[in-house]
Amino acid sequence: MPRRPLSHRRPAVAAVLVALAVAGGAWWWTQRQGGGEPAVARGPGGPRMGTMAGPQAQPVSVGVVDRRDMRVLVNAIGTLNARATAVVRAKVAGELQKLHFKEGDEVRAGQLLAQIDPRSYQATLSQAQGTLQRDQALLRNAQLDLQRYEALKAQDSIASQQVDTQAALVRQYQGTVAADQAQVDMAQLQLGYTRITAPISGRLGLRQADLGNVVNPSDANGIVTITQIKPIDAVFSLPEAHVDAIARRLAGGRALPVELWDREQKNLLAQGRLNALDNAIDATTGTVKAKAAFDNAEGRLFPNQFVNVRLQLDLLEQALTVPGAAVQNNYVYLVQGDGTVTQRRLAVGVADGDRVSVRGELQPGDQVVTDGIDRLREGAKVTVIAADKVQKVDQAVSDAAGRPRGARNLPPEVRAKLATMAPEERRAYLEKLRAERAGQGGGAPAAPASAPASATR
Repeated sequence: MPRRPLSHRRPAVAAVLVALAVAGGAWWWTQRQGGGEPAVARGPGGPRMGTMAGPQAQPVSVGVVDRRDMRVLVNAIGTLNARATAVVRAKVAGELQKLHFKEGDEVRAGQLLAQIDPRSYQATLSQAQGTLQRDQALLRNAQLDLQRYEALKAQDSIASQQVDTQAALVRQYQGTVAADQAQVDMAQLQLGYTRITAPISGRLGLRQADLGNVVNPSDANGIVTITQIKPIDAVFSLPEAHVDAIARRLAGGRALPVELWDREQKNLLAQGRLNALDNAIDATTGTVKAKAAFDNAEGRLFPNQFVNVRLQLDLLEQALTVPGAAVQNNYVYLVQGDGTVTQRRLAVGVADGDRVSVRGELQPGDQVVTDGIDRLREGAKVTVIAADKVQKVDQAVSDAAGRPRGARNLPPEVRAKLATMAPEERRAYLEKLRAERAGQGGGAPAAPASAPASATR
C-alpha cells in the first residue's frame, strides 16, 4: 500500500492532539468540581490514571489517655543563695608565711588555712610575761612586809600609819600585776591570730593573697572567701494569689516540695522543700519572696545560679490525663475503632510535665492524636504511626541536617573525617574535591591521599 504524503497526515495528527487536549481538560474540570483527586490504579498493564479513589488516610502519632496523680505546680524563676558567706581576713598585720589550703576545697570550721609570721608577736608576749613576773615579785615582797608590820603593830611597836601605807602599797602592786596579766593575755591573743582558721564550714573560693604578701585586717578582699552551700537556699518570687494557700499549708506543718530545673527546663537539678515566706508583699510587682532549702550533697548547686522553680501546692489523685500536645483550643481528636477521628471538647485542668488533666468524654485507654492535627477534620481517616518510627525519622533528619551540605553524598569515612575539621579546613577540603571531580569530567570526586580508598567510589 503506498504511503500517504506527509502533507496529508498532518491534519489527522493535529485533530488527534486537539481531541486528547479537550478530553484531558474535561477530566480535570470534573475532578476539580467533585473535590476528588486522581488515583493510580495498578493492573496487568501497569499504572494508569483516571480511576477514582476515596480520601487518603492521614499519618498521625497518638497518645494514650490514662489516670495518674497530677501535681498542682506554681512556676517561678529564682536565684541560689549560700546559707552563709565569710571573707577570711587577717586579724593582725604581717607577712603571709604559709598556706594550708587549695582553692575550691571543702573546709571545716576551725581548720587552719594560713600562717602569718609570728616572731614579732612572740617577742611581745615574752616581754609582757617578763613584766608580769617582775611585778609579781614586788607584790610578794610587799605582802611579806605588810605581815611583819601587822605583827609589830599588835605589839604596839610600830605606828599605825606605817602599816596603812604598806597595805596601800600591796594593793598598788596587785593592780599592777592585774594589768600585766591583761597585757600577757592580749599578747597571747595577738599571737594566736597569726594562725588563720576557717570561721565556718563550706567551700573555698579563689585565693586573694599569695605567700610573701603583707596582709592587714583592713584588706577588702581578704585572703579567701568561704561559702556554705551544703545546704543551700533558693530565693524566688510567687504571685500574691497563692500566698493564702501557701501560708495555711506552712502553718499546718505540711511539706511543700520544690524542684529546681536548669535554664532550658530539661534537667532536674535538685529537690527540696519550702522553708518560709517573706513578711510583706512587694506592692510594685504583686509578688512575695519565698525561700526553699536543698541539701546539695553533691555540690552541683552554686550561689547566684539561675534556676527555674516548680513549687507543688497540691496533688490531684488519679486525674484523667492526656498528652499536652494533643490539646488544641480545648479540643482533642479521638481515634475511633474504624480508623477515623472525631473531636471531643474538654475542660483543661493543670499541667504536669507533658501531661494535662482534663474533664470530658474520654476513657482511660483511648487514643488521641498528638502529631498531625493540622491535617485533620471531623471523620477523617488516619493511619497511626508508631512512636519509635517517628523518633528514628526525626533522628535521621537531624543527623542529615547537621552534616555539611557538600558532604552528604560522601562515603561514611570521608564524612567522619570532615566532622573533625574546622570550618575553614572543611570548606577547602570540599572545594578540592569539587575541583578533582571537574577535572575527571563530572565523575565521582577523587579522595585525597589521606582519605580511604572507598571514598573514591
